[in-house]
Amino acid sequence: MPVISNRGQILPPSPIRKLVPFADAAKRKGRKVYHLNIGQPDIATPPNALRAVRESDFKVLAYAPSAGTNEYRTKLANYYTQKVGTTLSPDDFIATTGASEALNFAMIACMNPGDELIVPEPFYANYNGFSISGGVKVKPITAHIDNGFALPPIQDFEKSITAKTKGILICNPSNPTGYLYSKEELLQLRDIVLKHDLFLFVDEVYRDFVYDDKQFHTVLNIDALEQHAIVFDSISKRYSSCGGRIGALVSRNKDVTATVMKLAQARLSPPTFGLIVAEATLDAPDNYVSDAIAEYDRRRQLLVKRLNAMNGVIAPTPGGAFYAFVQLPIDDSEKFCQWLLEEFEHNNATVMMAPGSGFYSTPGLGKKEVRIAYVLNENDLNNAMDCLEKALQTYNNVLIPIIRTEIPEI
Repeated sequence: MPVISNRGQILPPSPIRKLVPFADAAKRKGRKVYHLNIGQPDIATPPNALRAVRESDFKVLAYAPSAGTNEYRTKLANYYTQKVGTTLSPDDFIATTGASEALNFAMIACMNPGDELIVPEPFYANYNGFSISGGVKVKPITAHIDNGFALPPIQDFEKSITAKTKGILICNPSNPTGYLYSKEELLQLRDIVLKHDLFLFVDEVYRDFVYDDKQFHTVLNIDALEQHAIVFDSISKRYSSCGGRIGALVSRNKDVTATVMKLAQARLSPPTFGLIVAEATLDAPDNYVSDAIAEYDRRRQLLVKRLNAMNGVIAPTPGGAFYAFVQLPIDDSEKFCQWLLEEFEHNNATVMMAPGSGFYSTPGLGKKEVRIAYVLNENDLNNAMDCLEKALQTYNNVLIPIIRTEIPEI
């Protein structure tokens, strides 16, 4: 029997999706499953975007241009000027099949097999899969829950740099932690990138989802990074259009975009219907995104309040995105999340979450942590928290309340 590749054997399964069979089995038992495992917004897609697809009028569903249509890339450049505050040319954009393809293209275009990529962990689980498929070695630097998963000390980055280091990758705001990097942290990264002549890859898919009057800073506006910064973007979250599968690679580095264009041509084109949706989203009403942010903010506050009221739970307040990365009083998040679906029910319902260990590259980390996506309405989110609170009591069979470890004042 033929044997699959070594790469194929070590590719990790998605911690977000691998429990789906257990969720499906729970539903077959008649249980309601509250899906907190995946960043699938429940906000309605802009009606004008769906209407653009319905009203499309062509006799042949043809290939789109490999980089995306000129019309879409021009509107993207205008969007970045008006909404992001940075001046770009349409040629600085290559439309991709989701931000995932943009990241994959960037790794292939910028890194050789055996090169090293420094990534603060916990990080979006698919970064591991993309790096393995490209023969790139991830060198993780661990962020910690006690300071809300802030950027680790820059000295830790310095210690990890070798002759094979080619870049640093961050997600801002972070999936999975919701941490929002400050301008000072980005400047620290800028300095080390320039010092060692590295690429700075930044996943900015969640840039609009920022709370508490904080400010998002794009690396595209950081001085001296013009040839170093590569940004990944997507319509999936901002416009609740995950199924449109349209992302973008954004860079002023012409060598990078020219090389990525070869990859874009090799895969022929991004989906034509997706491009129609994507272009139309840019004409959505101005309050579409602001209303979505306000809705997620209400859910964020509810979630953090409920979690931190539970014995033994530590839940930092996310500054952005729509995820919370939470420490639970459990022994193993993989086991606990599967048990929730296989054996637990409260009022004939249960909760699906993503085990934290899948968001780390360092073995053994994340065993007490889970990622929660607050993409449910407030009523469902409250019911899900009722389930989780009851589940923790049942799972641990605790009779004496767990005493929270207090962090000393510094």
